[in-house]
Amino acid sequence: MSLQPAVQESPCFLPGLLPWFAIRAKSKHEKIVALILNNKSLEVYLPVYWVHRRWSDRTVNTELPLFPGYLFCRLDVTKRMPILTTPGVVGIVSFGKDPIPIPEREIAAVQTVLRSGVHIEPSPFLQQGQHIRVTSGCFEGLEGILLSRKKEWRLVISVSMLQRSVSVEIDRERVIPL
Repeated sequence: MSLQPAVQESPCFLPGLLPWFAIRAKSKHEKIVALILNNKSLEVYLPVYWVHRRWSDRTVNTELPLFPGYLFCRLDVTKRMPILTTPGVVGIVSFGKDPIPIPEREIAAVQTVLRSGVHIEPSPFLQQGQHIRVTSGCFEGLEGILLSRKKEWRLVISVSMLQRSVSVEIDRERVIPL
């Protein structure tokens, strides 16, 4: 079976690979939906982060979805019924009836930040702010929005389609404005 792109080739998509789409899942069902879709031989990406929670009698580390209610899947939109019939799936993020692919560079940026091993957390989506590019270090080449919070600088990377973002601490001297 050959993988043909579901959309015209563009800088946002890699030739020979199906594009990423955002799948909306029921609340707290992201992991099980990812497992079921993976068992259907689909390429699934569920970015997660760890949070330290303190209860009255103990503290626990919990793994949570970085984008609550969403996961990503490479798919041919003409063959979307296996996704839509999966228990826990609400739908594919679309405008009207047409699912809209997530740019490859946005998924790659999230993967790069997660692979770095530094502390990452969800961040509010920002529509305004200073756009920057990281010039050196493990995030070199990444672009995002510079945010100042509690005397630290953070790089905010956004997934526009979901209107969600993640932020990671960054050294201010390693960024340039765009």
